Order: sequence, then C-alpha cells, then structure tokens
Amino acid sequence: MTQLAENNSKKWLILIGISIASFVGCIDFTIVNTALPAIQTTFNASMSELQWIINIFILALSAFMVIAGRIADIYGRRTILYIGMVVFGLASLFAGLATSMLHLILWRLIQGISCTILYTATGAIISSAFPITQRGKAMGILFGVNALGLAVGPVLGGLIIGALSWRWIFFVNIPLVILSLMICIPNVPESQSNHGNNKIDTLGAVILVSGLSSLVLAFTQANTWGWASIKILSLFAGAVIMFIVFYVVEHRIAEPIIKFDLFTNRKFITSIVATFCLAFFYCVAFFLMPLYLHGIRGNNDYLVGLMLLPVTGTIALISPIVGRYVDRRGPRDPLLAGFSFFALSAILQANFSNTDPLLHVLLAFICMGIGWACILGPSTVLALSSLPDSSGALAMGASWTLHNIGGVIGLGTGLAVYYAQSSKTHSFIMGFKSSMWLLAGISIFALLVIYINFAKINLRKL
Repeated sequence: MTQLAENNSKKWLILIGISIASFVGCIDFTIVNTALPAIQTTFNASMSELQWIINIFILALSAFMVIAGRIADIYGRRTILYIGMVVFGLASLFAGLATSMLHLILWRLIQGISCTILYTATGAIISSAFPITQRGKAMGILFGVNALGLAVGPVLGGLIIGALSWRWIFFVNIPLVILSLMICIPNVPESQSNHGNNKIDTLGAVILVSGLSSLVLAFTQANTWGWASIKILSLFAGAVIMFIVFYVVEHRIAEPIIKFDLFTNRKFITSIVATFCLAFFYCVAFFLMPLYLHGIRGNNDYLVGLMLLPVTGTIALISPIVGRYVDRRGPRDPLLAGFSFFALSAILQANFSNTDPLLHVLLAFICMGIGWACILGPSTVLALSSLPDSSGALAMGASWTLHNIGGVIGLGTGLAVYYAQSSKTHSFIMGFKSSMWLLAGISIFALLVIYINFAKINLRKL
C-alpha cells in the first residue's frame, strides 16, 4: 500500500516538474513579442532584424521538431530532456547578455533548437508515467499549463520590462529551468520508444533544414533585398529544389521524417490547413500588435503586456470549454467558429485608428483569443483522429512542421504588405491596417476550405 501511494505521488511530481519545463517553452514565445519595442530601442534595430528574432526561433522549431522527438525516443526521453533544459537555460542567459542584434538572434536560434525538446519529450514522458485511465487527465493538465504560459507571457513581459529591462525576459527562464530540474531529477524514470528501428533520417533532416533555411531567409530578407532581386529569387528556387529532393528521398527511406501518404487523407489535410493558417495569423498579429500599442497608442511597457492579456487570457479560459465540446461533438464547429472570430478580429483591427476607444481594441483582441482557442486544440485532435495510433507521432511531427512554416510564410507575407503600404503612405497605421486585411482574407480562406472539406467528409461517410 505504501509503495502504491509512493508511485501515485511520484507521477504527480513528474507532472509538476515536466509541466514547468513545458511552461518555460510556451512563455518564451509571447514574452519575447512583448519586448520587441524595447529591443528595437536598445539596438536601433530595423524591422527586418526584429523579424529575425521571431523567425529564427520558428525556423528552429520547424526544422528540428520531428528530429528532436526521434532522438528522444532513441536515446532516452529523460536524458535528452535534461540536455535540452540545460541548453535552453544557457541560451536564455546569453540572450539576455547579448550586446548586439546578431548575438541575440544567434542565441534565439539555440533557444529554438532546445525548445523543440521541451515540446516533444515532455508529452512522451507524461504519457509513459501515467496509466491509460489517467493519461487524458494528465495531458489535459499539461496543455492547460501551456495555455497558461501563453497567457502569462505578455503581462509578465510588460511588468519585467517596465521594472527592470527587456534582458530579464530571458533571465526569468533560468530559475524556472532549475526548479524543473530539481523536481524531475529524483522522480522522472527513463523511457524510450519500443520501436525496433533506431535510425535517424540524417539525410532527410539535412535537406529539410536546408530547404527551410532558404525559405525563411527569403521571406525575412525579401523586403530588404527586394522580392524580385537575384538573391531572393535564388533562395526561393533553392528552397523549391530542396523540397523536391526531400520528397524524393523520403519516399525511399524506411523511417522518414514526414510520410507524404498522410496528405492523401482529407481530414488530415483539413487539420493542416487549420494549423497552417492559425500560425500565419498569430505570427503576423503578435508581431504588429505590440508595435501598434507602443508606437501608435503610446502605451508604456506595463500597458502593452496588459493589453495583450485579453488574447492569451481568453485562450486559457476558453480552451477547456472547447475541449469538452470537441469530445462530444467533434472539431468541425469549433474550427469554423475559430476562423470566423479570427476574421472578425482582423476586420476590427483593420479599422483601428490613433484614437480608438479602449473597448474597441479589447473587443478585437478578445475575438482573436476566442478564435485561437477554437482552432489550436481542435486542429490537433483532428490531425490525430484522422490516422491510426501507430502514425500519431509522424502526424504530429508533420502537423507542427507545417504549423511553423505557416508562421514563417505569414510573418514574411504580412510584413511585405505592411512595408508596401507604410512606405507608400509614410504611415505605420496604414501598413498595420493592410496587414490586418490580409489576415482577414487568410481566415476566410481557411473557413471556406474547412467547410468544403468537412462537407465532403460527411458525404463520404453517408
């Protein structure tokens, strides 16, 4: 009986320690966006350089997410998680100490690579630590903590920057990493995949990283070098060639990074469209919204954080309700509602002015939070439910990779629209409005695709 009680308490300690590690990875995304105006002031950074702070992190997530999960499965999830946490903590320290934009961007790359481990190994460890009867509850708590990390980030960022400086948004990760390690080291058992093949698709990984790097560099620098310049056209051509080679190579490997057979499944394609457009939307919106609040409305660092709370706080509040609805009725209605709220939020923001009432701004941000909550969980459920359990890891890897690619393409395209309009009118607010109309359009596009695909799925069932 004592042993049973000890095992029972240990698994909850595991959940606490692992949740803190995952929380750190989530908080890092929203807290950094809040600091963009302060970083721009410190280094006199251009918009292109600010874009790299976000894009280099997304590039790392895109390129290494599936690889990190595979390495953890082979060499031990606990061991790889600890390595990832230590590297993430050190990268956060040196990012906070950065003396130039180049140093900051390089350490953000290291943060992103190590963060892929925090995102992948944590879920696998929790799944192994809990019996199947409690696994859903445990994973629900883990995802709830992740949502809390997104919600706390902007507020904490505003408070830290206002009281100290933007450098402390990176330093704050270090005590959380130490706390997580103190809980995990004596409690987390080692776990590995039972899969017989322990090979990593190194060739596929190199090709994928090369293709994604070319794509990210093209979208990030296009506004600086010119969309029709030889450099940018060469980068786009190189990315296309790498992706074609990747497609050919992955069809000849026993354990590919991405199984392209997944894309013959209409439900999976629907989930991909949803997660791609979700990342497209929030990467553009979360980049421009702090700059609007700071530069146009004149909000100080405290207020910028507080003004973003309606977005992330709404995600945390609505997500459990959406999850229960999906369990009962499926993901179709939440996905349609989510992109409807996204479109409404973008249209409201496209009509912002220098003197908008606070209620108008908060309403637009709340609509964005509702939309985000209605898309994030249901798109994941749809991806997993569209395939057998044996393909779950590959499905999530493909889904997250395309999610992050959506963020890169969205940020590059959204800022291209922003630059074109703001340079023509010499007005930040006009560039901001144009980018928001783009987001309204991508939301309506996703809405139509999801509606049509679900109609065809239902017809097939009949």
